[in-house]
Amino acid sequence: VQLQASGGGLVQAGDSLRLSCVISGRTFNPYAMAWFRQALGQEREFVAVITWYGMDTTYGDSVKGRFTISTDNAKSTVFLLMNSLKPEDTAVYYCAESQRAGDFYYYTSRSAYDYWGQGTQVTVSS
Repeated sequence: VQLQASGGGLVQAGDSLRLSCVISGRTFNPYAMAWFRQALGQEREFVAVITWYGMDTTYGDSVKGRFTISTDNAKSTVFLLMNSLKPEDTAVYYCAESQRAGDFYYYTSRSAYDYWGQGTQVTVSS
């Protein structure tokens, strides 16, 4: 399975940005698809997850109400719409896919994911 993230860039505080993650090479349907982010010098942080069955979503506290995760009809592309961006949102954003069954708490952990994209840089200036 290959994941290719894109859509990052340099924006100003308050702007919006939409990230995309194209997923190819699947043999089996995943249980969940997610976005994480990693700021310089910090650990990788959970951002959002969407489940394959039911399309349920959950978000990290720092992005709740501002970010929206979604997929296309074929579920081969995962999007992250980011509104009201803040300088603290600056990070490399990674998409990931899980082939494991679990609950939402499980999917907030990096260890739940089997495949990762290469990351796309988002920089928000003040």
